[in-house]
Amino acid sequence: MSPITYIFGIAAALGILLVVVEMLRRGRLRERHAIWWIVAGVLALVIGVFPTVLDWAAGLLGITLPTNLVFFVSIAVLFLVCIQNSAELTKLENKTRTLAEEVTLLSLRLDQLEPKPHSGPLAPPAEQRSVI
Repeated sequence: MSPITYIFGIAAALGILLVVVEMLRRGRLRERHAIWWIVAGVLALVIGVFPTVLDWAAGLLGITLPTNLVFFVSIAVLFLVCIQNSAELTKLENKTRTLAEEVTLLSLRLDQLEPKPHSGPLAPPAEQRSVI
């Protein structure tokens, strides 16, 4: 591989890490969501700085082409991110449902304590409404 390819790989890995750290710093990304992106960025940086590590790891795992190992690890990281996001979504859906039920119950309780005056086409005239 040419030196430009190595430099591009290192720059891309550093770019990923910088973007993730900046998003963490600004509060746009939470730590638990950034873990897998940091892992991916660090792995990409290690492979960019030491490209023989990829050949060694592929040989250790019995994978013929090192690029296949890159694709496998990339897909595995994305799969873990999807699982984490699905778990978070499920938790948020449960919280939303619970909050909606609590608001409905509180609204019904409030309606029982303070009935609303009738309004609309079938409402009695203003002089017939009872004022509490």
